[in-house]
Amino acid sequence: MKLLFLGDVMGRSGRTALAERLPKLRADWGLDFVVVNAENASSGAGLTPEHARLLLQAGADCLTLGDHAFDQKEMLSFIESEPRILRPLNFAKSAPGKGARLFTATQGRKVLVAQALGQVFMKRPFDDPFSALDAVLKAHPLGGLAQAIMVDFHAEATSEKMAMGHWCDGRASLVVGTHTHVPTADAQILTGGTAYLTDAGMCGSYDSVIGMEKAEPLRRFITGMAKGRFEPAGGPATLSGLYVETDDRSGKAQKLAMIRVGGRLAEALP
Repeated sequence: MKLLFLGDVMGRSGRTALAERLPKLRADWGLDFVVVNAENASSGAGLTPEHARLLLQAGADCLTLGDHAFDQKEMLSFIESEPRILRPLNFAKSAPGKGARLFTATQGRKVLVAQALGQVFMKRPFDDPFSALDAVLKAHPLGGLAQAIMVDFHAEATSEKMAMGHWCDGRASLVVGTHTHVPTADAQILTGGTAYLTDAGMCGSYDSVIGMEKAEPLRRFITGMAKGRFEPAGGPATLSGLYVETDDRSGKAQKLAMIRVGGRLAEALP
């Protein structure tokens, strides 16, 4: 299967770029399934139902969230009616929605998508992401009912993300980190056949401080004082992520390419 994972969509700039570019990417690359992290798509914090529909209509098969999953309060109810949106498995036991789901891709093939939150350097304590994912992966062995398994690990620390990649090696088709908005350069196929990237980066303007207009973050770093709110940067967005081709029988990765489409970053195509 030809799979695409796109990193955190950041504000209007990211939404616009995805809506304009994803339909053509799906057609040109013959994509079978697309996952998009959308937890910053609405004003840089959370996801509204309106913006979720926009991203799904553009060609995303599944939207993942993160630690800002319910910053937009409408998501508390909307996620129950829209199965294509996932929140982290270990967000909270009482949280609405699901953290993993089996989807149908092209030709009736099945893709499992799961998301978990890291614990290191995060603002609030979350349950153990390793045990949360372990239960899901044990219930859906790769190459069984699921021809592909895509894991979004939303975490701050690169060490924790790398540990998760190796822990899932051979059990998932790909493990991709999100949350920091900065793309890493370590895309690889691990020894067990799992495609891995520490952070997909963001779908947003890189003429920014992790997607925010530069003035307020700079002021806070320089003076230690806040004057205004953070606002998503409005410049041309780069779509950032990972493209992976898998073997349908084993579910393991055979080919991968880091994706940088449009905006300020160099373009890389599969």
